[in-house]
Amino acid sequence: MARHVLSLEAPQTLNEKILRLVDTSIYATEMPIECPILNITLPGFAYSVEMGEERIVPRFSNIFTACDLEIQTEGCGTTFKGLPDGVYVLKYSVSPNDVVFVEYNHLRVTKLLNLYQRQLCALDIADCAPSADAQKKMALLSEIKTYIDAAVAKVEICHDPKKGMQLYTYAKKLLTKFDC
Repeated sequence: MARHVLSLEAPQTLNEKILRLVDTSIYATEMPIECPILNITLPGFAYSVEMGEERIVPRFSNIFTACDLEIQTEGCGTTFKGLPDGVYVLKYSVSPNDVVFVEYNHLRVTKLLNLYQRQLCALDIADCAPSADAQKKMALLSEIKTYIDAAVAKVEICHDPKKGMQLYTYAKKLLTKFDC
């Protein structure tokens, strides 16, 4: 029996004002694709924001802002608030929606990656062997990046959001110390 194989991707971005989601589903050609619904639950929220057929069509690639996600109500279309880092719960379904769905945890690390990139910019390195101090800083930044990657893996691959957020918090602490 033919069936849809639903799939979503949430590529990491350095733009703090957007969440990008891509439908990477494989749709069965002999079945209709009806009533697509995308639910997005932001970090710390108990309810989701529902996107329906007006925004969600098969094979979509959409950008969502704070206004779309209902955490900004004023200045929409002219000013854009940044979105928080943390665990986003993404649920995508098509009819029958209680049967044909996928649900993912996505760890958004945009603010943390921007801080990491700023630290790389601040390093005084050239295209030759770095000084001992620069080598030490590069090694620490590499370690911090590994903690960031591990946090994402814990949430998205290992399905352990609590451990992922612990690693995120630790990486953020290390980066904040690094800044001092």
